[in-house]
Amino acid sequence: MLTIGVDIGGTKVAAGVVDHEGQILDKVKYPTPANDPRQLAEVVAKAVEELRSRRPEEEVGAVGVGVAGFVDEDRATVQVAVNLGLREEPLKERVQQRVELPVVIENDANAAAWAEARFGAGRGSDHIVCVTLGTGIGGGLVLGGELHRGRFGVAAEVGHYRMVPHGRRCACGNHGCWEQYASGRALVAEGQDLARTDPERAERMLKIAGGAVEQIGGECITQAALEGDAAALECFRIVGEWAGLGLADLAAILDPECFVLGGGVSDAGDVILDPVRASFARHVSGRPGRRLAQVRVASLGGEAGIVGAGDLARH
Repeated sequence: MLTIGVDIGGTKVAAGVVDHEGQILDKVKYPTPANDPRQLAEVVAKAVEELRSRRPEEEVGAVGVGVAGFVDEDRATVQVAVNLGLREEPLKERVQQRVELPVVIENDANAAAWAEARFGAGRGSDHIVCVTLGTGIGGGLVLGGELHRGRFGVAAEVGHYRMVPHGRRCACGNHGCWEQYASGRALVAEGQDLARTDPERAERMLKIAGGAVEQIGGECITQAALEGDAAALECFRIVGEWAGLGLADLAAILDPECFVLGGGVSDAGDVILDPVRASFARHVSGRPGRRLAQVRVASLGGEAGIVGAGDLARH
């Protein structure tokens, strides 16, 4: 049976036909409507119907929808998705009425984690923790081969556990959350701060950014780091130190077989992986003697959300 996976992002709705081996057979994209729940459901339904129309001889049995927000325990209602303007939104019901297929709603990071566990970097491991180092930090848990969602459906919001009491203010309303220190936003903050305080040292990053501190972004820092620039590498070392520290804390609680790192920051490869792994090994409890979880890079890239949502709908 084929399924359709839908990944709702802040700017685009991407959907694809997913087979039982996690392969995307066909794909469409539409712009994400801003702050309009009913129109969002229409766009999702339109994507599903377009994909179905292209495969009239093959059965599509269900639809999975990944969304960046809190999804309830019934996988039906988006409790809150700030960037999409959704609150207590019955997205499953709205989409299901339009496409007349079974529909499952899931948090996008959970969907991506499931995809990596089934078909990607976590394949072959029954206990994985997926951490996405993007603008913020997202997470997903696959424990004992099952997606762990928690009692109310919102487990694995790892970016918002407190690393630093009374630390940096976070958009969630708390202070000192992990994502304030180990995310893409944190990387940019490090780069811009270094450029303000020591522009000579940050010369390469500033040149890539056209000379403006405020134009230094993640891509600028990554490019400079991959060229071997010492200042950019220092930014990655700081963020990697915080990321590894967080993984060590998660290992103490969850004892996974492996961590899978995704998100834009992980695109830097060994530039971020080396400091993350070193920090993790240094901070994890029970050393020496403890068996260490592997730290791997996600392998499915931007398609993980579609693959995971589609496969969860199949299950």
